[in-house]
Amino acid sequence: MQTQIEHQPSFAWLKVQLEPGEVIQAEAGAMVTMTPGLPMETRLNSGTGGVGRKIVAFFVALVRKFLGGETFFVNRFGGEGGGEVVLAPALSGDIMRIAMTPNTPPLIIQSGAYLASTGDIDTKLKWAGLRGLFGGEGLFFMECSGNGELFLNSYGGIIEVACEGSYIVDTGHIVAFDADLNFKVTTPGGGMLGFLGSGEGLVMEFKGQGRIWIQSRNLSALVSWVSPMLPT
Repeated sequence: MQTQIEHQPSFAWLKVQLEPGEVIQAEAGAMVTMTPGLPMETRLNSGTGGVGRKIVAFFVALVRKFLGGETFFVNRFGGEGGGEVVLAPALSGDIMRIAMTPNTPPLIIQSGAYLASTGDIDTKLKWAGLRGLFGGEGLFFMECSGNGELFLNSYGGIIEVACEGSYIVDTGHIVAFDADLNFKVTTPGGGMLGFLGSGEGLVMEFKGQGRIWIQSRNLSALVSWVSPMLPT
């Protein structure tokens, strides 16, 4: 399999050349072009596991669809026939490739950051709890682990930073982080007055040793900027 990220950093897409027998899994709706006759199969993104996980994932997918307008289905391209498929995220920004191995710590991916994966990478829902909801990330994250390549997308550029004890990031700028890190959602300095008057919103305070990937732009900030200009 050959993968190439083109048009970086502002309008990146992922071009994939598949040999017979090779498969890439992608977020539903990410396909831009594909070779005629290239096999495609749609699945519920429940990860590996038994019937129980698939049933839970199905009901979670329904909740996400009707409450948040999100989908938790994926498309698998390739199989018996080879060909080319081009994948792109919905928003303008960059795409990052992360090599995963069985020894790599699982990654926690924010909603909307997953683009595609190859090999034996398990992608499953992870309950974020009220801290995720209050932080604007939703009730569920995605946890990725296994052996293969993971492709993440962002709104804006992607920057990797190291957390060595403690690190604070605005919730709207999170792309992914190592599952070994602990975090809590809180307000920036200044208490309630700082929260209301600083314009910074809520932040995620990480504790521990690990990696964090952040995006250079905030989609919620864009929505807030555009909304007053829309006709009523």
